[in-house]
Amino acid sequence: MTTLRIAGGRVVDPANGVDDEVRDLWITDGRVVEAPTDPGAKPDRTLDARGFVVMPGGVDVHCHIAGSKVNAARMLRPEDQRSKGVPRHNGLRSGSLGSVPSTFTTGYRYAGLGYTTAVDAAIPPLGARHAHHELRDTPIIDKAILILMGNNHAVMDRIREGEHARLRDYVAWLLNTTRGYGVKVVNPGGVENWKEGHGNVTSLDQVVPHFEVTPRQILVELARVVDELGIPHPMHLHTPNLGLPGNWTTTLETMKALDGHRAHMAHIQFHSYGGSLDDTRAFDSQVPALADYINTHPGISVDVGQVLFGDTTSMTADGAVGQFLHSVTGRKWLSHDVEMETGCGVVPITYENKNFVHALQWAIGLEWYLRVDDPWRVAMSTDHPNGGSFLAYPQIIALLMDRGHRADMLASLPDRVRARSGLGDLSREYTLSEIAIITRAAPARMLGLAQKGHLGPGADGDVAIYAPDDDKERMFSLPRYLIKHGEIVLDDGDLRHAPSGEVRFSQPGFDPEAVAEIEEWFSRDYSIQFANFPVSDDDLEGATS
Repeated sequence: MTTLRIAGGRVVDPANGVDDEVRDLWITDGRVVEAPTDPGAKPDRTLDARGFVVMPGGVDVHCHIAGSKVNAARMLRPEDQRSKGVPRHNGLRSGSLGSVPSTFTTGYRYAGLGYTTAVDAAIPPLGARHAHHELRDTPIIDKAILILMGNNHAVMDRIREGEHARLRDYVAWLLNTTRGYGVKVVNPGGVENWKEGHGNVTSLDQVVPHFEVTPRQILVELARVVDELGIPHPMHLHTPNLGLPGNWTTTLETMKALDGHRAHMAHIQFHSYGGSLDDTRAFDSQVPALADYINTHPGISVDVGQVLFGDTTSMTADGAVGQFLHSVTGRKWLSHDVEMETGCGVVPITYENKNFVHALQWAIGLEWYLRVDDPWRVAMSTDHPNGGSFLAYPQIIALLMDRGHRADMLASLPDRVRARSGLGDLSREYTLSEIAIITRAAPARMLGLAQKGHLGPGADGDVAIYAPDDDKERMFSLPRYLIKHGEIVLDDGDLRHAPSGEVRFSQPGFDPEAVAEIEEWFSRDYSIQFANFPVSDDDLEGATS
């Protein structure tokens, strides 16, 4: 049994009501424990944290770091990685960087920001095995995957036939089979509609041919199943009409359709636009109306999907969005179809501060952080890498904590941005505790990860220690220390160790007799045989539930 004492740090732990208090923190065998009552108790090691800010390790509720679309992006964009990389040092692995880093670099760079947990938000069931292998190659951080189900043929068939119990068993079986953590829904029915050549869906009540179901039915039935199964994380939803002018009405209608169910709205910035396709000149921010709904409906949480200026890669399970971005940017693209389950679109994109649309997207993202009253309902994200790299999180923190810095940035953008967004009227500044909430405590709570995002007894011994600095971007760009499961892995910029981290998954119960029936469905209706389809325990050495 080994014990680490972190002595005299300024502890910021909002989940336990601790706001910048000088305290000692004790970690034994990788878990936070109560401070010993015996004054003579001695740890195996003491870390002097006097004057430093001590927070739980960061938790990213929504990113894309593994799976078929990530690998498709790496193949599509070799130029993105040629001149950037991480050399081998201290016995650790080398890797490429760019907007879609390699596995080793992903783990190292998350650790370099003080993050210890990340959730890949969109993995097709057929790609789950390979995604898990990638995650095992991603060091330091704990990981989980969300399984795509919003365009799954078996899901839509069960909904059409009104077979709710069979749908529930299928969802539970699919999560067990893929070692998934939660359910992801992307443009429900719309991806399948687009793949069949009928174009994207434009409303929640448009019928998807052949399956004869609507997006509304898919998202409501899956939300109901997630609640009934007691899955820790709510249904994680990417609504129809992502990125299109006027899509805010679809977003609001979706929230209302889910009233009474838990739901997490992904990359909400991309779903908050006024105007219309017929009049793109009216493109504006509709965050106030949507944030008002969030503020009065506690069953819904959001992550932002903040846009940052610069070059990145758009990758989405919404294939129609990939085609749309290709058409408006003229850049190369890739449509990676995943049969009977989902789609995938990959397009390089450069967000420019002189481009009105890009600048307004930047402002809309910041509006979301500032207009949601309760920081426990909003999580920091860039929808990595869609709005920008997760490496930009310190930039976002600086913008949220300093309204003067925010105003200077806004003043450098096209004049129309200030007219079409209310960002300039918002004077709110985030506190250190609120930053800890949106980057740590709130994402952990949204995910149902009880051992993450806090520093109370029983928590994982994941701790980020920062040197205080008036320059908040610099402060959060590199912690002085990072502790993972009680082990110091980062010391003043020196990455000393790279433990493998764990994979978290949920295992909801289902009727054992359903397995034979599910396999019979696939062999009869979809001509799929189940030779070694499930992700086995052998595939997931070291994974934990």
